[in-house]
Amino acid sequence: MSDEAGALGVSRAGAEFAARRRELGLSQRKLASMKVITAPALIAFEKGRAWPRERTRAMLEEAVQWPAGSLARLRAGGSVFFSTPADVREPADEQIPAFAGALTVAMSAVTSAIEALPAEDDPGFTARARSVLADLRQLESITAQAVRSSQGSAAVIKTLAAIRSRYDALMTRAAATADATLGQRLYTARREANLSVAEAAAAMQTAPEVVSAAESEKPVSADDRQRIEALIATLRG
Repeated sequence: MSDEAGALGVSRAGAEFAARRRELGLSQRKLASMKVITAPALIAFEKGRAWPRERTRAMLEEAVQWPAGSLARLRAGGSVFFSTPADVREPADEQIPAFAGALTVAMSAVTSAIEALPAEDDPGFTARARSVLADLRQLESITAQAVRSSQGSAAVIKTLAAIRSRYDALMTRAAATADATLGQRLYTARREANLSVAEAAAAMQTAPEVVSAAESEKPVSADDRQRIEALIATLRG
């Protein structure tokens, strides 16, 4: 990791930690009084000027209810979640209330990450937005499965709607930047034209899986890329 990339990563981790801390109502003074970290060290970290030691990072993550290793992952350009969190898997019916609570915590973390994003013209916006979008796709998949198994739990359905709303808004922001990805531009053009994934695929004479793959930032063939670019041009023309 270059010095510049490392500094950007520390700034990202510090900013997202600060947003999460505020979301939970934890003051810098409170963390200092808990002997987690000194106030000057916390300020330096949140401003991107210092990187805490491993033991301190572990205590900070525990204080804001993040999985172990989250800060290092954020610094490297990743997200809070390593994979499907153990407490946010598809639940049995009797586990729905606890699952809804876990979803609320997960959504709070993602919302904080969105709020901590820099302006769209910031060099770090694209990478950070892609990381948050990946988290939202993961949560959307888990929550959609839960809706099917929860007999219409109002709390889970409401969370699913919130996830999709935030995803749509952030994809639209990302698609408007100079560094927008193919998937972001396809998603936005398709949504503006009110086309479903299947309808967009039919228009390109390809499989729906190609559209889903592109919008999830997965690689597609050169031919499919050309078809996608042509569809975007048609929809935007």
